[in-house]
Amino acid sequence: MRIAIVGAGNRCVYLMDIINKYDFEIVSPVVVAVADIDKTAPGFVKAVKKNIFVTTDYNDLFEKDNIDLIIELTDNLEIHNDIVAKKNPNVRAMSHNVARLFWEIDCSSHKYAKTHQELSETQAIYNAMINGPILDDVLVMSLDYKIIDINEIYLKKLGLAREDVIGKHCYEITHHKSRPCSGKEHPCPLNQVKKTGQSSSATHIHISQNGKKHFVSITCYPLIENGELTGVIEVSKDVTKEIEFEKKMMQQEKMVSIGRLSAGVAHEINNPLTTILTSSMLIQEDLEPGTEIYEELTTISNEALRCRKIVKSLLDFARQSKPFKKKENLNEVIRESMVLTRKQANFKDIKLTSQLAKDLPAVFIDKDQIQQTIINLTLNAIEATSAGGEIQLCSTFLETRNAIELQVSDTGDGINADDLDKIFDPFFTTKKNGTGLGLAITHGIIEQHNGTITAKSEPGKGTRFYVTFPVDQENNK
Repeated sequence: MRIAIVGAGNRCVYLMDIINKYDFEIVSPVVVAVADIDKTAPGFVKAVKKNIFVTTDYNDLFEKDNIDLIIELTDNLEIHNDIVAKKNPNVRAMSHNVARLFWEIDCSSHKYAKTHQELSETQAIYNAMINGPILDDVLVMSLDYKIIDINEIYLKKLGLAREDVIGKHCYEITHHKSRPCSGKEHPCPLNQVKKTGQSSSATHIHISQNGKKHFVSITCYPLIENGELTGVIEVSKDVTKEIEFEKKMMQQEKMVSIGRLSAGVAHEINNPLTTILTSSMLIQEDLEPGTEIYEELTTISNEALRCRKIVKSLLDFARQSKPFKKKENLNEVIRESMVLTRKQANFKDIKLTSQLAKDLPAVFIDKDQIQQTIINLTLNAIEATSAGGEIQLCSTFLETRNAIELQVSDTGDGINADDLDKIFDPFFTTKKNGTGLGLAITHGIIEQHNGTITAKSEPGKGTRFYVTFPVDQENNK
């Protein structure tokens, strides 16, 4: 083992004497370089006499390729951290605190053997933790958040080189921030270790290079030297799959609740619907067809029938029953849905427009269910949009994906970022009188059509929903 010593005081001389005095069985240490700003320092003079490379600037050591270990004996933590940050990745660095092991070796051969064994075991554990078979991400950090070491697995996940990480602050690398993590969303486990001296855990959201969110479980373990906390080992694990699984389980539990709720209220809803439907038809018998009242009653009857279908759709969604699909023109479904929602838009003085692509290929859908979906999205947009606003329904063919996309956009209030991820959850609502079922049902309907539904929104700038339907007939029949 070729050693360079930074700091040429009496301890440097003492260390050089120890290395010359003992026959090391596992390693063969030899001092190959000494650095100190004082050329008259005893270790500097001794190194000159032994024809050992000397320098007044320890930065010269980083250019040499014959060094395996740099021992810092200046008692200056900044110099040690600077060495750790600038050294070759294959070169190990040892602080003056760790170097005191050599003094203990010189006390007695028994202490030497025991200390050497402990050091070897610690090194083996460290190597196993950093670059061994452990699949978790590992960082070694100082108390000022600077990264001292990192394992290869974590480097690959980050897509960075070692020199781009060592010496940087952990929050710069993992969170792309300019200050340490804080608050309930991102509590800093390192800070907790500094306060208690005990290991601490937290769950953070990390953003990968492609912008995807990852839930990461982080645990910091204290590094103790001479009874003092000098740093931490951070072990982190991506728990995104586990959290998503938990969310799915919660979603299933909510679906069970929807089913129970639907079964309980379906009978109560159908009874008044039957009364409304029967009454409107009876009144129509006494009126001349074509009159305004007659046509209004026809609308009432049709909407009552649609309400019945909505109740059935709610039950079907909760029971995960398959929709009845057939070949349909999506533009026609959009137009019919706009007819049914135009009155509500006009009542609020909201402009309802469409921009429908020509010659759209037919899709296999359940017309009633998709109409229910479009009406629900439109009514939500009307409710969120103030007078004078605009709502637009657009259709387009995505040739690269062989799919049709429907967009429902508004100029309304928008949705907060915290709420945007929850809008499709059953029972989640920001409305005073909302049930939180509308978008949950919509999401379920689209999924059963092998489609997708997403939303983009910014508070004060409106919301846009994107709904896609695959055109591939074989996958949709």
